[in-house]
Amino acid sequence: MQNIEPFYRWRNTYIAEEDENSPFFGREYSEFEYSNSIYNYYIHPQWDEIGSNTLYIKILFADYAKGFAIIELMGEWNDCIDNDIMSFKRNIIDKLLRKGIHKFVLIAENVLNFHSDDDCYYEEWYEEVKDEEGWITILNMRPHVVEEMQSANLQYYMSFGGFLNQVKWRSLKPQRFFEAIDKVVGKQLYLD
Repeated sequence: MQNIEPFYRWRNTYIAEEDENSPFFGREYSEFEYSNSIYNYYIHPQWDEIGSNTLYIKILFADYAKGFAIIELMGEWNDCIDNDIMSFKRNIIDKLLRKGIHKFVLIAENVLNFHSDDDCYYEEWYEEVKDEEGWITILNMRPHVVEEMQSANLQYYMSFGGFLNQVKWRSLKPQRFFEAIDKVVGKQLYLD
């Protein structure tokens, strides 16, 4: 796990720790000192803490004028024990919402497991972005994670699964990537 780094090819256009609107503004990273871990396995020091013992993130790109953020996730998303959605919502999402972000692309290739509990924070998040014609989507989840999220009925609050599990995004520029997702997800949500 220590070798899994957040995606870094967009760092020439956006760096969260240099963005005054980012919850991670001013953060300094070590390339050599590994301090965070998930179940006794050290993770790469570039991942950002959100107040969870098992879930870490990296804001890969944020565009406040267009109101979107692309966030990569790493670890185990555990609402049952640690209420990870509460930590994620209160410590990261709420801050981005206040800065005008209302469309969220979550990349979950490195989310190993999901354990559900209450859906209150998902519903709250959905209601807040819906008022701004925003949305939440999760890409490239493992099949068992999709099944867990579906059995928790989270598809009522965010888009995931299906074609969203096969998006090849790494070769795209962040704006182009977002536009492609917005075109599909936005159209899907507001035609219903």
